[in-house]
Amino acid sequence: MLDRRSTAANAASSPLPPAPAGGGPLGYAGFDAIDRTLAAGVAQLTGGLSPMALTLATVDWAGHLAGSPGKRAELVLKAWTKTMRFAAHAVQSSIDPRTPPCIEPLPGDERFSGEAWRSHPFQLLAQGFLLTQQWWHNATREVPGVSPHHEEVVSFAARQILDMMSPSNLPFANPEVMAETMATGGLNLLEGFENWLEDASRVARREPPVGAEAFKVGRDVAVTPGKVVLRNALMELIQYAPATDAVAAEPVLIVPAWIMKYYVLDLSPANSLIRNLVAAGHTVFCISWKNVTAEHRDQGMEAYRRLGIAAALDAIGVIAPGRRVHAAGYCLGGTLLAIAAAAMARAGDDRLASVTLLAAQTDFTEPGELALFIDPSEVHFLDSVMWHKGYLDAGQMAGAFQLLRSRDLIWSRLVHDYLMGERTPMTDLMAWNADATRLPYRMHAEYLSQLFLDNDLASGRYEADGYPVNIQNIRAPIFAVGTERDHVAPWRSVYKIHNLADTEVTFVLTSGGHNAGIVSEPGHPNRRYRLRHHPADAPLVSPDEWVGGTRPVEGSWWEAWTAWLDGHSTPGRVAPPAMGAPEEGLPVLGDAPGVYVLER
Repeated sequence: MLDRRSTAANAASSPLPPAPAGGGPLGYAGFDAIDRTLAAGVAQLTGGLSPMALTLATVDWAGHLAGSPGKRAELVLKAWTKTMRFAAHAVQSSIDPRTPPCIEPLPGDERFSGEAWRSHPFQLLAQGFLLTQQWWHNATREVPGVSPHHEEVVSFAARQILDMMSPSNLPFANPEVMAETMATGGLNLLEGFENWLEDASRVARREPPVGAEAFKVGRDVAVTPGKVVLRNALMELIQYAPATDAVAAEPVLIVPAWIMKYYVLDLSPANSLIRNLVAAGHTVFCISWKNVTAEHRDQGMEAYRRLGIAAALDAIGVIAPGRRVHAAGYCLGGTLLAIAAAAMARAGDDRLASVTLLAAQTDFTEPGELALFIDPSEVHFLDSVMWHKGYLDAGQMAGAFQLLRSRDLIWSRLVHDYLMGERTPMTDLMAWNADATRLPYRMHAEYLSQLFLDNDLASGRYEADGYPVNIQNIRAPIFAVGTERDHVAPWRSVYKIHNLADTEVTFVLTSGGHNAGIVSEPGHPNRRYRLRHHPADAPLVSPDEWVGGTRPVEGSWWEAWTAWLDGHSTPGRVAPPAMGAPEEGLPVLGDAPGVYVLER
C-alpha cells in the first residue's frame, strides 16, 4: 500500500511544524497556522465537513458521467422503465387496492410499513419515492472511471438529500401524522414544537437529553462495587470488589475506547458486562479514561499505550503479583490493546494470558462507512479544527455517527418526537451514548493518518517504543467479536485479525450493532451469535465461507466468552487479591466509578 502521509501525520509530533531557518518573520509554521486557522473557521460553518472533499467527489462523478454516454443512456432507459412501472401501478391500484407494490423498501426501512401507507394517495407517494431512491442509487454507482471513495461519498450525499425529502418527514404527506393531527386537533404538533424547544435549549446549554437524568453515573449506571487504585494524567484504574469467595487466578483488564465513557460495559446491573464477569468469579480491572481538554493536545497514541495499558498492567502486577492477565479491548481500546500486545511480544513480555478484541479493527483497508469522512482533504480539515482547539469536540464525532444512520437517528426522531408529539423512552444505553468525550489533537491526528489513511498497523509500519509493531508476534490466544450491523467497525474488517495473527483465534459474530451487539446480556430476547475456533496452523477461510459454515446459537456471547476465559485460565480458584496495594504505593484513592468518568 502506498504511504500516503497527510498533514495530520506531520502535525502529530508537535502543535505546529517547526519553522526552518530563514523562513521570515512568521516562518513556515506561521504560514501553516494561517491555513489551519482559515480551515478551522470554515469548519464552524460546515459542521467539520470539508467542502472541498465533497466538491472533488462531485466533480469526479459528474465529469465521468458526462463522458459516459452508455451510462447516461442506461439511466434514461431506467427512468423510463420506472416511470412506466409507476404509471401502471397507479392505474391498477386505483382499480384494485389489493394490488401488490411495484417496489419494496430495502431491508430495515420501516418508514412506510404502517397500514395507513397502503391507502391512496399515500401509497403512490411512497412508491414514487422508493423508485426515485432506487434510480439515484443507480445514477451514483458504477459510473466508469470514478474512484471508489468518491463514488461512496456522492452516493452517501444523494442518500442524505433523499432521506431529508422523504414524504414520511412531511406532515402533509405522512398519513400517520395527519391522522394524529386530526385526532388531537393539532395538539401533537404543539407538543412536538415544545419537544423541539426543550431539545434545542438543552443542546445550547450543553445539557444531556430529556430522560438522561434517570441514569446518573454512580447511582443508576456504573454501580458495580470497586475502588480506584491508580490515577495518572490520562486514566484511572478501577479494581472491582470480588463477588465470590474464590476467583480465577488470572485477572481481567478491560481497555475501553477513550471516544466513549467506560461504563458502556457497566450499565445498569442487569446488563453490565463487568458485573457479569465479577459474578462469574473473575477479578476485574477497568481503565476509565480522562475526558481531555486543550492542555492534553500533545498526548498521542503512544501516551495512551504507556499511561493506559502499560501502567495498568504494572499496577495489576503489584496487586496480583506473578499472575498473567486476560486483557480485553473495546473499539479503539481494542486497537490499542493489539498494538500493546504486539509490542510486548516483541520485547519478550509474556504477561498477557489472552487478548480479547471487541468490535476492534487492526486492518483498516475496509473500515466501513466512517471512511466516507476520512480522506486527505477531510483529515486536513479535521486536523485544523483540532489544532485550533487542541481537541476534537464530542459533538463532531456524534454528528458523524448520526449521519451514518440519519434515517434512524435523525429523521425517524423528527417524525416521532416533533410531528407525532411523542417522546422516545430513554434507556441506559441511550443515556450513555449522550455522555460523549473529547479526543486530544495529537492522538486523533495520528489515529486518522497512521491507521485509517495509511493502514500502518497492518502494514508493519506503526511504531511503539521506537520499533515497528507486528501483530504476527502475538502468541497469546485471541478472542475477537464482530457485530452484524456495525457501522463503526464492520465485522468483515474485524475478521481480518485472522490474516494478521499467527496464533489461535476464536471469532464471534453477534447480532446487533457496534454498541448493542457488545452489550448483549444473558436473557436478552432475540440475541444470537456464531462462534468458531481457528487454530494457528489451520487454513484461512473467507468471511462469507465462515458465516456459511458456522451455525447461529441463540443467546448471549457473554456466556461463551466466560467459558473461553475459564478454559484459558489456570485450573482451580484462588483467594481474591486485596484491593490496591498501599504498602507498594497503590493506595485506594476512592470508590468506583471514580472522578474522571464524571468530567464534562
